[in-house]
Amino acid sequence: MKGQDWLLTGDGQHQACKAVRAWDLLRENYRVYRFLTEIEDVLNSVDDQTSRLPEIRMLVRRLIVNSYWVRSQYLEPSPKTGTSVLLLYDELGFPLTVQVVTFAPGTRSTIHNHGTWGIVAVLKGQEKNSFWRRTPSPEFQDKIEATGELTLFPGDIISFTPDAIHCVEAVGDEPTVTFNIYGETDPNERFEFDLASHKARNF
Repeated sequence: MKGQDWLLTGDGQHQACKAVRAWDLLRENYRVYRFLTEIEDVLNSVDDQTSRLPEIRMLVRRLIVNSYWVRSQYLEPSPKTGTSVLLLYDELGFPLTVQVVTFAPGTRSTIHNHGTWGIVAVLKGQEKNSFWRRTPSPEFQDKIEATGELTLFPGDIISFTPDAIHCVEAVGDEPTVTFNIYGETDPNERFEFDLASHKARNF
């Protein structure tokens, strides 16, 4: 599964990043528990976790390359919402969210940021990301404007800084399945943006 690594920042700009070659990541018996331990080791060594996104992207790619189990774990999208979320790991006090998300074709998310760093790897289907940035005015402090878009394919990985703003849409004829990992969310910094009212609310 070839792919490109990307980074989206709070100014709405996305940039291609150097990806490690898949064959350099091959390991025997590389499982989720080892991945989580290595992620924890990387994050424990720094104050600014966002600075370690290149290393975390590499570990996510290593997991995807080596773990058929991760690539095969997903739920069918809900007929009501068009989405489903499979939590892969949940332990009290563990500060990461690790999940697989499925979007039915045509399903679109709200415009949001995450209030923490995040990494999303596409496992199946196609995901169109639309990017935004804040453009506050005296009248509307939470006004945003579109800055671009990018369609991701299986093997592509995109990472986000905590203030990066985007929305996603499953495009194509099949559901989109993604592996997602996020840091510890600051609930005061996680927002959903309304284009009509130019307002943001915590979610």
